[in-house]
Amino acid sequence: MSRSLIVTADGGSRGNPGPAAYGAVVYEGNKVLAEVSGKIGVATNNVAEYRGLIAGLEAAHDIDPNAHIEVRLDSKLVVEQMSGKWKIRHPEMRELALQAKKIHAHELLTFTWVPRESNTHADRLVNEALDGVIASAKEPIQLNYLTERLISNEVPTTVYMVRHGETPLTPFRKFSGDGPLNPGLTEKGFLEAGLVAKEVTKFQADVLISSPLQRTRQTAEIISKETGLAIHEDPIWMECSFGVWDGMSIDEVHQAFPVEYAKWLASTSYAPPEGESYESAMARALQGLLGLVDEYPGKKICVVTHNGIIKTALAAAMKVDSTAIFNIDVSPCSISTISIWPSDLLMAVRSTNERGHLR
Repeated sequence: MSRSLIVTADGGSRGNPGPAAYGAVVYEGNKVLAEVSGKIGVATNNVAEYRGLIAGLEAAHDIDPNAHIEVRLDSKLVVEQMSGKWKIRHPEMRELALQAKKIHAHELLTFTWVPRESNTHADRLVNEALDGVIASAKEPIQLNYLTERLISNEVPTTVYMVRHGETPLTPFRKFSGDGPLNPGLTEKGFLEAGLVAKEVTKFQADVLISSPLQRTRQTAEIISKETGLAIHEDPIWMECSFGVWDGMSIDEVHQAFPVEYAKWLASTSYAPPEGESYESAMARALQGLLGLVDEYPGKKICVVTHNGIIKTALAAAMKVDSTAIFNIDVSPCSISTISIWPSDLLMAVRSTNERGHLR
C-alpha cells in the first residue's frame, strides 16, 4: 500500500509586493516528516503562496515519489487554480503552477482548502523567515510601492464596483445571496440605478460587467442605456451564497440556527448550511479582479455586483485579513473603486461606498 502524506503550505509578502517568504510542512498522520521555508526576495502574496506549494511538494516527493499527497492550503485561489477550476491569469503564477504540476504525479495529488487557523504551522514558518529578513537587513526594506507607481507612466486597470439597487429584502436586512428567490429591484431600487448610471457616465468606462442575478442585471441594464456599453455577464461576480438562510431575516436565522449563526458571526471561514464562507467569496473576488486585469489591462471597468463581493474585493485589494469585511459598509448603488497595475498586480483602493450621487 502506498503511503499517504499531507502537505500544508503558505506564503506571504510584507508590502505586496515586498519582502516575501514561504513555508511548508510534510506530515504522515500527525508526525512531521519535514519543514521547509525560505526567503524569495521581493514578490507578491500569490507568488509566495505558489512558492510554498512548490517547496512542500518537492519535500514530499523526495520522501516518497509514489505517495498519495493531500495538499492543504488556506489560499482558495491556489486550490481552485491547481484543481483546474479557475483559470490562472497572471504569467508568473502560470509558470509557477506548471512547475508545481511537474513535481509529483497528478493522479496522486488532491488539493484541499482549509481555514487560516488550520494552517498555523506553515504560516509560522513564513513569518519566521520574514522576520529573519528584517533582522538581518542593512538597509531599510521598501514596503511602499504605491508612491512610485502613482508617478509612473504605467496605466492601471481601474475597477468601479457598483452595488445593485434596493430589492424588497434590502430594507429588512434579510439574507440575499444567489438562491432561488433572486429578487428584482423595488421602485426605489430603479431610481437608485438611474442615479448611479448618470454617475458612471462621468468615468467614461470601457467595459460593463454584471453578475447574472436579476437585481444586478436590472441595475446594469439602466447603466447600459445611459452609457451605451454592452453588458457582459460573469458569474464570478455573483453574491456570496447564504444557503438555506437565503431570504431569512437576521432574527429568523438567530432563532432557527443559533449555533450556526454564532459561528458565522465569529469567523469568515464558516459557511452557512449549504452556503459559502466569506473566505471563499474573497478568493473568488480576487480571482475576478485578476481576470479583469488580464483581459482589460489599462482599461476602466464598471462591475455591477453585490454587497458581500464588494467588501471581500476591497479586503483582498488591501491585503488585510478577511475579517476586515466586518468593518466595511457597502450601500445600494454605491461605488467603490480599485486600481490595479498590470505589471505586478499592485492594488490600490481609491474609494469605498461613494454615495454622493444618490443625494
